[in-house]
Amino acid sequence: MRSAFITLVFGSILGSLPLAAPADAQNYPTKPIRLICPFPPGGVADVTARVVGQKMSEVLGQQVLVENRPGASGLIGVDLAAKATPDGYTLLMTTGDFLTTPTSMPPMSFDPHKALIPIIMATTAPLVLAAGAESGINNIKELIAAAKAKPGGLAFSSPGNGTINHVAVEWLALEAGLKLLHVPYKGGAPAAVAVAAGEVQLGAVTPSSGMQYVRSGKAKVIALMTKVRPSFTPSSWPTLDEAGVPVDAALWVGLFAPAGTPAAIVSKLNADVARILQDESVRKRLNDVGTEASPMSQQQFRERIQTDAARYAKVVQQAGIKVEH
Repeated sequence: MRSAFITLVFGSILGSLPLAAPADAQNYPTKPIRLICPFPPGGVADVTARVVGQKMSEVLGQQVLVENRPGASGLIGVDLAAKATPDGYTLLMTTGDFLTTPTSMPPMSFDPHKALIPIIMATTAPLVLAAGAESGINNIKELIAAAKAKPGGLAFSSPGNGTINHVAVEWLALEAGLKLLHVPYKGGAPAAVAVAAGEVQLGAVTPSSGMQYVRSGKAKVIALMTKVRPSFTPSSWPTLDEAGVPVDAALWVGLFAPAGTPAAIVSKLNADVARILQDESVRKRLNDVGTEASPMSQQQFRERIQTDAARYAKVVQQAGIKVEH
């Protein structure tokens, strides 16, 4: 009898073990979530993290705390998130530079394609080619003329070496036959400040980081760097394609989790964030800061990463973009 009882008890316990992980995922989250943004406040990744994170707090019933960890073109924060405990309580909201232009980024101690799980693409933002008010450059024609008159004499800012912003301007230079000087900064906001302050003549900025300087007259829009004009941008802003320079570069921001995070938690986050991004109030807030909600399924997001990686790899190679140590 005793043996049968023990067998029954242990059989019941062992039979319940496979249900433990799904039950935990079903109850997730039970404590605050840390959302790492690997760039300084003010840039498109930070803005997206704060707008979406605030709504996630409401939907999930737990605080989502945005933690800015900038440095090394965003890789310090990415590394921190990739090595976090894969339990759904540390997430990463970032641009795709470390995935789409990895050959031009600082060395990584891990394979980002294996160390992180893409959960959902959250937003896309057009890259805007901006010039300082005192630069003497008002349009693409004047930019090309000035750059050809003084090769390497025009400087442009970016949020860091190998970022999409950096690659986009190098793509422009390749198409137009120009030689420009790249000056990397630690994030989109400082890169936009550099244009407004006259530290550099040009910069590829996002509306969230640069439009305050356009409105104040410290900077001016030369062109959109995307072929498709976003709904919230003025029709007076020409695209590079319209100006005869076939560049199509947009910056996306996505949500990631460390590899090993339970699939049920990842699926829940994808579904919850997708619903958040359909909310009209959220979409309007994102438009107001210069970005658009662009939710994707996990598979669509993975495919977008692969497409961008192939497209930008060609530019990186042709432009000879390398990390400066």
